[in-house]
Amino acid sequence: MAKEAVRLGTVQETLLLTLYGRARDLGARRPMLADRKSAELVARIDYDFTKFRGASLPLAVLRTAMFDVWVRRFLDEHPEGTVVELGVGLNTRSDRVDNGRARFFDLDLPDAIALRRRFFHDTERFTMLAGSLVDPDWIDQVAAAPGPYFFVSEGVLTYLTEDKARTALRQVATRFPGSLVAFDTGGRAAIDRQDRNPVLEVLSARMHWACDDPSSLAEWGLHLLESRTLADPQPELAPRLPWLYRHGLRLISRVLPPEFGAYRLNLYQAAEADSTH
Repeated sequence: MAKEAVRLGTVQETLLLTLYGRARDLGARRPMLADRKSAELVARIDYDFTKFRGASLPLAVLRTAMFDVWVRRFLDEHPEGTVVELGVGLNTRSDRVDNGRARFFDLDLPDAIALRRRFFHDTERFTMLAGSLVDPDWIDQVAAAPGPYFFVSEGVLTYLTEDKARTALRQVATRFPGSLVAFDTGGRAAIDRQDRNPVLEVLSARMHWACDDPSSLAEWGLHLLESRTLADPQPELAPRLPWLYRHGLRLISRVLPPEFGAYRLNLYQAAEADSTH
């Protein structure tokens, strides 16, 4: 079978990095995700994945697992709620967390969605949307689905400028008051030292938006509920983690460079309509 060629924009190419991380995790002695679909996709795509190396690969898998925890919590409380992935790439989260009742929307730029459509199909509960986070064209279609809503954006917003990140998040907070919104942020230390990351050395994409205080986004209509570093995964995730992640990361983080602690995973609630400014 011929492999699928890929043509992606600079930032969109990063989706292949995280895909490869999840595929490699499947072969680990103690997989964090056991994501067979990602391994299948890597086998079908014509791309030199071996150029991706370093600790960022397993840490990206840990990040994904941590976001999965928050989505699963939401679906446990709202089994017929709607989950919206902002900048989905080839993420297989909807496969991993699907409860058979929830509604899923997967949004990304047209080239990323065109690639995704080679491997995934729309159904009654799963819809792919081609568009930009900063444009409102996709919002009406999502708003027509039943709430409550959970918006998750993994490894995406840091690549935007602060103005564009603000635009994207404010329109979610304004249109979907009370919804949950989860995304990662990088402090100035993380942004300034990103060229020392061996994974990013082989990619042209660079992060732009620095956020040193996730709670400061209250002025964007987002109330911070929970903020974690990769050294501090949620308790329910611990039993599935390798020993290093269960016991070693917290110790190692004390001697790691400052960008490690400056990178955070955050869970917010959008302000209710009468308190949004």
